[in-house]
Amino acid sequence: MNNTNPALTDRETAILRLLAEGQTSSRVAEQLSLSTETIRWYRKRMLAKFGADNTAGMVRIAIENKII
Repeated sequence: MNNTNPALTDRETAILRLLAEGQTSSRVAEQLSLSTETIRWYRKRMLAKFGADNTAGMVRIAIENKII
């Protein structure tokens, strides 16, 4: 089940934008001064919100629905 317009926090939106740019979790963590595990937790949470199986699918949904 895809949710094409999930409610994202500002932090989630920032992480999603960086992931969409092709950044790795460790690079995103470094840029946002967070741990890699925290980024992985956010990614897992966002995947569930979007109903996506992977990051590429999540980014596709976000772009198609003008979330990012």
